[in-house]
Amino acid sequence: MNAPSTTERQRILVETTDARDKAETLLRGLLDARTSCERHISEGNGSSDLLKQVTGQSSIDNAIASTQRMVEALNRAINQFTRELTDEDLAILEEG
Repeated sequence: MNAPSTTERQRILVETTDARDKAETLLRGLLDARTSCERHISEGNGSSDLLKQVTGQSSIDNAIASTQRMVEALNRAINQFTRELTDEDLAILEEG
C-alpha cells in the first residue's frame, strides 16, 4: 500500500484539525448551555432534569462527555499524524 502523497497528507491534517476545532467550538457551546440550564433550573424557572435524577447524568452531561472524548481522539490522531510527517511535509505546511 502506498503512503499518501504530501498533498494528501496536508489535506488529511487540515481536515482533521478543522474537525477538532469544530468539536472544540461545540464543546464550548455545550458547556455554556449546561451552565444556562442549571441556572434556569436553580432559579425555579424550569423542571428538574429527570434523566439526571435517574442516571446521575443529564443528557447535556452525556453530550459534553462524548464531545470531550471526540476532541481527545482527534488530538491523538493529529499528534500521531504530525509525528509521521517528513521534514518536507512540515516545510510545505509551514509555507501554507
